[in-house]
Amino acid sequence: MFEYFYNEILRRTIISFGTLFNSITIKQTNSSDDVVSVVRVPLAYGPTQKFLARLEQSPDLNKSTAITLPRMSFEFTGLTYDGTRKVSTTQQYTVKDPDDGSESKKVYMPVPYNMQFELSIMTKLNDDALQIVEQILPYFQPSYNLSVELVESIKEKRDIPVVLENITMQDDYEGDFTSRRVLLYTLRFTAKTYLFGPATSGTKDIIKRASISYLTGTDIANTTREVTYTTTPRATKNYTGDATTTLAADITKTLKTFEVEDASGLTAKSYVNIEGEQLFIKSITDNKLTVLRGQDGTTVSEHLRGAPVHIINAADNALIEEGDDFGFSGSIV
Repeated sequence: MFEYFYNEILRRTIISFGTLFNSITIKQTNSSDDVVSVVRVPLAYGPTQKFLARLEQSPDLNKSTAITLPRMSFEFTGLTYDGTRKVSTTQQYTVKDPDDGSESKKVYMPVPYNMQFELSIMTKLNDDALQIVEQILPYFQPSYNLSVELVESIKEKRDIPVVLENITMQDDYEGDFTSRRVLLYTLRFTAKTYLFGPATSGTKDIIKRASISYLTGTDIANTTREVTYTTTPRATKNYTGDATTTLAADITKTLKTFEVEDASGLTAKSYVNIEGEQLFIKSITDNKLTVLRGQDGTTVSEHLRGAPVHIINAADNALIEEGDDFGFSGSIV
């Protein structure tokens, strides 16, 4: 516990949230309703009070250095645990390492947290504010799903619901015509994100061999018989992706003897996979196979001529993923 890790989940969520509002524009018209300018509304991260204080300190409308309106700002304001989305804290799941296909990584189930955001819209004209608000509200009913890659090391991408909680409007204009007016709309959001712990290697947890010894009698020091069962996990699917041959004809669900185009690459007492169904080859005569269907819990299916036949051999055993439903071939020593 408390080993160093940093998945940057909060940072990624903040950036993704801000990106939602980074391309909003408004149109400004004259008395004849002709468009005189199209303005992209600038967006900055920071508390609203910082920008309001800047406006109060530089209220002169004639100064070129004054902050231009309209503009928007957003801020991450809080973080709360969401017990309604809680899952088992001890459950783990394993994924393939995206940088190394032969390795796997495991991570505990994520912890649900709600991130609170405030988006502030500052304008001097009410019509500008209404244009901005109307470009935002239709997408939130009341939530909008935001796709975020939460953990880069395992390429974990999730849809994060961003819920619009409420909207408030404030107009504190007081003064003469030279004073600067600021209309302030505040939109409050909740992003339902997940926080992950460290991702660790899961390859070393795969069992490569298991042995169990049985002793007869109650006198352990002088047993009369010893039986040892040794099992070695084997792959239950083809990982290499190479097809050894193809079916020479259609096969039905009940057919247990059929022909392939070329059986030279196949051996008896081995397993093959045809379109997700696993078969055990009992014997081979020329190009004709006699098999047991639906092995290792796979579903017996019909297959058409030309379907690829994938052999499952030692090369696939070396690529076994954690979580594969191992098939065990027991032998008595």
